[in-house]
Amino acid sequence: MAILPLLLCLLPLAPASSPPQSATPSPCPRRCRCQTQSLPLSVLCPGAGLLFVPPSLDRRAAELRLADNFIASVRRRDLANMTGLLHLSLSRNTIRHVAAGAFADLRALRALHLDGNRLTSLGEGQLRGLVNLRHLILSNNQLAALAAGALDDCAETLEDLDLSYNNLEQLPWEALGRLGNVNTLGLDHNLLASVPAGAFSRLHKLARLDMTSNRLTTIPPDPLFSRLPLLARPRGSPASALVLAFGGNPLHCNCELVWLRRLAREDDLEACASPPALGGRYFWAVGEEEFVCEPPVVTHRSPPLAVPAGRPAALRCRAVGDPEPRVRWVSPQGRLLGNSSRARAFPNGTLELLVTEPGDGGIFTCIAANAAGEATAAVELTVGPPPPPQLANSTSCDPPRDGDPDALTPPSAASASAKVADTGPPTDRGVQVTEHGATAALVQWPDQRPIPGIRMYQIQYNSSADDILVYRMIPAESRSFLLTDLASGRTYDLCVLAVYEDSATGLTATRPVGCARFSTEPALRPCGAPHAPFLGGTMIIALGGVIVASVLVFIFVLLMRYKVHGGQPPGKANLGQLKSGDVIKKSEGMSPGERGLGAGA
Repeated sequence: MAILPLLLCLLPLAPASSPPQSATPSPCPRRCRCQTQSLPLSVLCPGAGLLFVPPSLDRRAAELRLADNFIASVRRRDLANMTGLLHLSLSRNTIRHVAAGAFADLRALRALHLDGNRLTSLGEGQLRGLVNLRHLILSNNQLAALAAGALDDCAETLEDLDLSYNNLEQLPWEALGRLGNVNTLGLDHNLLASVPAGAFSRLHKLARLDMTSNRLTTIPPDPLFSRLPLLARPRGSPASALVLAFGGNPLHCNCELVWLRRLAREDDLEACASPPALGGRYFWAVGEEEFVCEPPVVTHRSPPLAVPAGRPAALRCRAVGDPEPRVRWVSPQGRLLGNSSRARAFPNGTLELLVTEPGDGGIFTCIAANAAGEATAAVELTVGPPPPPQLANSTSCDPPRDGDPDALTPPSAASASAKVADTGPPTDRGVQVTEHGATAALVQWPDQRPIPGIRMYQIQYNSSADDILVYRMIPAESRSFLLTDLASGRTYDLCVLAVYEDSATGLTATRPVGCARFSTEPALRPCGAPHAPFLGGTMIIALGGVIVASVLVFIFVLLMRYKVHGGQPPGKANLGQLKSGDVIKKSEGMSPGERGLGAGA
């Protein structure tokens, strides 16, 4: 019992337990100002001449400002473990590279300013981990590419996205359409030439959309535009209004923009760039009746084609209209044709059948359509039987021509009648294509003495396969010209013009001499010569036959010599006689004279 009072006396002498001390704050980086005495902690280093992110940052900071420095890259370790950072400013540096995962630990970050740097692209991993980001400022960079998954981690939280003043020609529109909470979207001063229809239909909270100073010729109607009133400026606009800015674009004021012209808007600076009748006019001053479109007109189509089965075929269709028509093809069976394993459809209206089959023949329909209507044209394709197979050792070929294979030959009567039947500019009697081959043609025209002061002649021509004119300048004293480097099997339209000096005005003028149409010969098939593998196999077989024959002859000679010497090699028998010194005697069938001769020997 005496121990208890003693313990009670000693209790006041025991040291009291001290409360846990907080982590020691990191020293403030040089040239920076740090607020560490009260929460939230902040590190302020604007214009400090920094070349990289300071390594001695206080990882507890909620605000980090590194604007107006010379930081060239953001590394993975620069911002590691800064889990409480709410605001990060890296504006107006020289940042060219952001490492993948550089912001992975900044899960609480609300605002990221990367404007005024030198970023050229933004990949899928560079913004990873920013799951609470609300403001992303990327303006005034050199961005030319934005990955489709770059904004995945912040798609549900982002409220402000600024991509202005970059080099963006394309955008991941599907990814932008998932930004359901975005309020402001800045796409101005880029290189965008088109916006897909419905690109903004899911952005229900969008209040300002800026697309000024791009390359947009038209803006497609969007369900979002029909739900909300559109205003040019936010001043005095209701909270539910959408501010749409699209000035500074080369707008093509046709019927596709009537929907925009009908909207009630405040004054702005939009103007029409085309068509020529409306170029330069104030957009809102153009009446609705002037926003017109022109239906398509088919200007060129392929003539009837005939190809053997198994060969490719190209069907061409050209159309004009306002807006530019879109060309589609329908097969003879009524199916809409597109890109597949056997066919390719090109934007210029060409349909290429890679390998034709007998069932592909028939009437193909070209459909050119735009907002004002559509036009159709028929192209006939005949698919004949496949060409006979060419054997490897075949020597058959097309009948040779005299001299060079590209030698010029006068056109036949059949080909002349075919030319007359062709559509296009008629053949003029003054200009004649007297001879033509597979890649060359001789053009002749009469003397133009009635035209005084002729300086030269000009020949212009193009083939049925393209619309590009080729020009040739000919001296004034010439009356003929040999065209070379032509394509075989093509139809050409050709005109000759006289270039002279007009005595009345003193200016250079032209006068047509005449036009003609001609077709080059199809390319010759080369004579089928034996292929190298065939020649090599033949030589090997012949050489083997010679060797085998030689061996057989040698064996036959040995057998004959063996039989002549009684079944024993002759060399061996003679050698035995010389060694023994005996004379072989036959006891039977020998005459006495022979025996004496043998004894004497």
